[in-house]
Amino acid sequence: MTMKKLIGLGCLTAALLGGSDLFAQGKPVYTAPIGLQAYTFRGSWGKGIEATLDTIKSLGVTEMEGGPIAGMTTEELRKQLDKRGIKMRSIGADYKKLSESTAQTIKDAKILGAEYVMVAWIPHEKGNFNLETAKKAVADFNKAGKELKEAGISLTYHNHGYEFVPYEDGTLFDYIVKNTNPEYVNFEMDILWTAFPGQDPAKLLLKYPTRWKLMHLKDLRKGVKGDLSGGTPTTNDVALGTGQIDIPATLKAAKKVGIKHYFIEDESPSYLKQIPVTIAYIKSIKE
Repeated sequence: MTMKKLIGLGCLTAALLGGSDLFAQGKPVYTAPIGLQAYTFRGSWGKGIEATLDTIKSLGVTEMEGGPIAGMTTEELRKQLDKRGIKMRSIGADYKKLSESTAQTIKDAKILGAEYVMVAWIPHEKGNFNLETAKKAVADFNKAGKELKEAGISLTYHNHGYEFVPYEDGTLFDYIVKNTNPEYVNFEMDILWTAFPGQDPAKLLLKYPTRWKLMHLKDLRKGVKGDLSGGTPTTNDVALGTGQIDIPATLKAAKKVGIKHYFIEDESPSYLKQIPVTIAYIKSIKE
């Protein structure tokens, strides 16, 4: 077969497979380990923790964000993770409990080997995230973050969409970033909860290049209109590359600012079908 025919056959195959990304020239953008947020499997843990961990391992996951799981001691969970070669890089913490005491969170993080603690929700009256709430959060985060740092752990706040209320020449999210001490507090970007209220994930990453440490990989169904509620039906979580978010631009920006760990979080009922699609897609993106 001539070279011309081979080139033509390659182009035809690429077209039939429906994407130039798979055949794009250049180095892969996503070179980090595959991570998973444990909340994705919230409906599975109660049916069997070890079996669920086996499923997670079978997906190629080597890093997780989560924390203690009901039905198993934290010490035993660490053993089961080690057995499967999975590292718990980050654990979640409840805002109220963490603001009252960091002791249990530090203990759990140490047992699980976690380097990061993340808070995903600032309590507030629905539809009324305001400056007073943001100021309290800043104070609580700075205090807890200092205590965590002294224990060798980094605190991150995970944005959830409601923080992008306009304030001065920016938003209340900008206020939180500018008023938290970077020595004690940094951030985990949830790209769905950045795009949902109308922000551009790539641009926001580049706006604060030294403050982002972790990322939740999620995509938002095409056609969905966002708002500042911090909530949307779980069926609006779709496999990366099938939704409305510019994933290639976001991952390129994330790599540029040095995101440390990425966690797929798929809240949809179809997560087992969608996660392999997400993994294949992010691996296909080229520089």
